[in-house]
Amino acid sequence: MRRNDLYIILTLLAFSLVAKGQKKTDDLVLFSINNKPVKVSEFVYLYKKNHQGKTEEFTKEKVEEYLELFINFKLKVAEAEYRKMDLKPEFVKELSTYKEELRKPFVAEPDLLDKLVKEVYDRLGWEIKASHILINTNPDAIPADTLAAYKKIMAIRDRAMNGESFEKLARAFSEDPSAKSNGGMLGYFSALQMVYPFEEAAYDLSIGEISKPVRTKFGYHLIKAEDKRHSRGEVEVSHILVRGSGDEAKHTIDEVYKKLKEKVDWDELCRQYSQDQGTKDNGGRLSPFGPGALASAPKFEEMAFSMNQPGEISEPFQTSFGWHIIRLEKKIPLPPFDDLEPSLKRRVARDDRMSISKSAIMEKRKGELNYKESSETMGRIMALADSSLTMGKWDCKLTEDKEFVLYTLADNPYTLESFKNYVLINQSPTNISPKVYMKQLYDQFVEENLSKVEDLRLQEANPEYRNLVNEYREGILLFSIMEKEVWNKASEDTLGQREYYNKNVNSYAAGLRVEARVFSSPTRDVIDSAKAKVMAGDTLKAEDLKKFKLVTDFRAFEKGDHPAIDKINWTVGLHETEAGGMYYLVEVNSLVPPGNKKFEEVRAGVISDYQDKLEKDWVAQLKNKYKTKINSKNRKMAILELTAKDKF
Repeated sequence: MRRNDLYIILTLLAFSLVAKGQKKTDDLVLFSINNKPVKVSEFVYLYKKNHQGKTEEFTKEKVEEYLELFINFKLKVAEAEYRKMDLKPEFVKELSTYKEELRKPFVAEPDLLDKLVKEVYDRLGWEIKASHILINTNPDAIPADTLAAYKKIMAIRDRAMNGESFEKLARAFSEDPSAKSNGGMLGYFSALQMVYPFEEAAYDLSIGEISKPVRTKFGYHLIKAEDKRHSRGEVEVSHILVRGSGDEAKHTIDEVYKKLKEKVDWDELCRQYSQDQGTKDNGGRLSPFGPGALASAPKFEEMAFSMNQPGEISEPFQTSFGWHIIRLEKKIPLPPFDDLEPSLKRRVARDDRMSISKSAIMEKRKGELNYKESSETMGRIMALADSSLTMGKWDCKLTEDKEFVLYTLADNPYTLESFKNYVLINQSPTNISPKVYMKQLYDQFVEENLSKVEDLRLQEANPEYRNLVNEYREGILLFSIMEKEVWNKASEDTLGQREYYNKNVNSYAAGLRVEARVFSSPTRDVIDSAKAKVMAGDTLKAEDLKKFKLVTDFRAFEKGDHPAIDKINWTVGLHETEAGGMYYLVEVNSLVPPGNKKFEEVRAGVISDYQDKLEKDWVAQLKNKYKTKINSKNRKMAILELTAKDKF
């Protein structure tokens, strides 16, 4: 799996001028690697982007330091290209996936996109409460199955329209698994929370009205509008979570609530008690959310929206996740349209609602690229479809037909042979009929080739898109070659790790340490009970250890490694102490004199240091392999632009 956030640039801004009257910096070469130029504009843009809001970083020293890293980055990319990593199928596929998403805002119909964005914003001002009944139908179901599902949903609608309880009908017939318990009730939701056809129908209903069957990718729905109200916006809260539903969990959350009432610090209690690993170390802070976003925990949403004053703390309450206490951080009303428009455009451009115009847009794109299809195309294609295709084992032997031109695109011919090769790579087992599946594959084949031609033309015509694609491309290459040359080597080369440790053992020296294990508990009685048992000569058993919140194994501790270790006297034996609202029992086994730490103790640090060494050695090799030539004049110009007082 690739780390998508590494070295990948997500947006591209306009490049600035060096000074009034000078030509744009995108015409100037900052440096070249084996005669391949890198422009001043690229460096200036990336520096500004990666140091936004950090005025202290815009100094000559900082810029020069970044330039050295930037040159190293380009050397690594050059090496990846030399190894033809950019031609490997997995790389081509990954970059194509990124480009498909990146291209959407550039090729979407502007008028349609603007219309849909305004529609979304208007709907965000309202919340709909609705119930539904679902009859499952696959998007690619055969006509007979689709008709049967439609007749079934219509029969249910007739009963509802004749006065039968919608809730009872949902419990009896809906194929949404949750309907048995909630009677089809979905609660309140707003725009962008449901699939588009469902949202479209729900917003068109009057309160109490039941829709006609609505087809989505899940099947056919009947929707009943229960209520409509003005949007409450979003809410941002922090929470402390104690998982479980038994007495122990309830006791723990009550203890936390008591400490909060006694003004114990929220962040400290969150770190000690919260079992939400993703938020416990940042005060339990959650991302803002709106109505319907927490469908699996409606009580949490209800409690969050019921609070009014920032800083207000709820009483403990229970959800399916466990026991919570939440603190209101802020309520966020719906921002003005101008503030939301850019982000809404990005979301809508990638949302299913854009598919409603897919056919029209596709036809327009075909026209722009001079798409011409042979009148015999479908007949030739359908003649190839058989049951082996739906088993994913199709391999038709073409003879004289292989050079038959299915269509031309931008005056380039696409033959039956090229389509066959596409099918061989992309086929997979399916339940749909052979002819329907063959048509799907053909449509995908056309669209992918259309996108490739469109992508090339778009890069030629649009510098913003071209640079964005290049940043993704180089980011993927960088990750791939770093993974191969540095990260994997450092983590897998155990002999190299040992050798590095032995050569640098003095770098892992420690002062006086104590070998101990630490028992922690939020309550003193657990500590006292364990201490009494040990003092009486008994051994702590598994059931005793389970009572503690955490038990660390024996290891060597230095000052600063643990708050309990810092507070006790360093003598052999048992010690009690308290720190940050937690109670500790520390069992000291021995004192460890100053000296070098064992390899096993510092292996994580050794791997990190060894990784740095591998990277430095590798970069040195690349500098010898590739000729790097810096343009001194343009280098000064780049530094001047980035350090000018009026740059902000």
